[in-house]
Amino acid sequence: MTRATTATTTATTPPALEIRDLHAWYGESHILHGVNLTVNPGEVVTLLGRNGAGRTTTLRAIMGLVGQRKGSVRVHGQETIAMKTHRIAPLGLGYCPEERAIFSSLSCEENLLLPPEFARAPGAAGLREPMTVAELYEMFPNLLERRKSPGTRMSGGEQQMLAVARILRTGASVLLLDEISEGLAPVIVQKLAKMITMLRQRGYTVVMVEQNFRFAAPLADRFYVMEHGAIVEAFESSELERKMPTLNALLGV
Repeated sequence: MTRATTATTTATTPPALEIRDLHAWYGESHILHGVNLTVNPGEVVTLLGRNGAGRTTTLRAIMGLVGQRKGSVRVHGQETIAMKTHRIAPLGLGYCPEERAIFSSLSCEENLLLPPEFARAPGAAGLREPMTVAELYEMFPNLLERRKSPGTRMSGGEQQMLAVARILRTGASVLLLDEISEGLAPVIVQKLAKMITMLRQRGYTVVMVEQNFRFAAPLADRFYVMEHGAIVEAFESSELERKMPTLNALLGV
């Protein structure tokens, strides 16, 4: 695996996401212990780790969805550590949680139309032109077929596609995807892999939390491995083969 990163940070282009010494708490529980990571524009980066390592909490802390956080979280160069969630998301972040949050009483299309497009605010360098419903149906033909189906009638794979499509309507350019392949049939996982590839080709930045190593490995430009709320390994896709003994020890892959 020798694919080179397609986008790099320059003197005039800050990272899409830059985290330094990030700590996070749920109540009295100290979950993240000084997380450091950088994601360049247009990259696909995967957070690996065992359950409880802090990967989901990292995504939630980026969005400000934890009880308390300290450190630095910069989105396209703008510091967000003191911001509320409703101020962070319009900087160009889209979060797809593991539970998908599909409204069961609404149809597929009503779910898709639910989120508003973000208004472009000063400093919102991460916003891009939102995808139209027609563009999303072209990317996700399953959703076009099920557009009138209630959320409860959709399969897990269709719900996952809908959850991702919904955040693309907002104009977000940095997508935080939590375990999108979990529990899905192999044919659906293949469709999700194709989706990630298409988003990468369109210039989106993707940060994935994944337990399915076989799904994540061919897609990512870089990997971070978490353990006990901190980053313990970071490497490029070109180093994957050399790092496999370490990954086996840390993850049991």
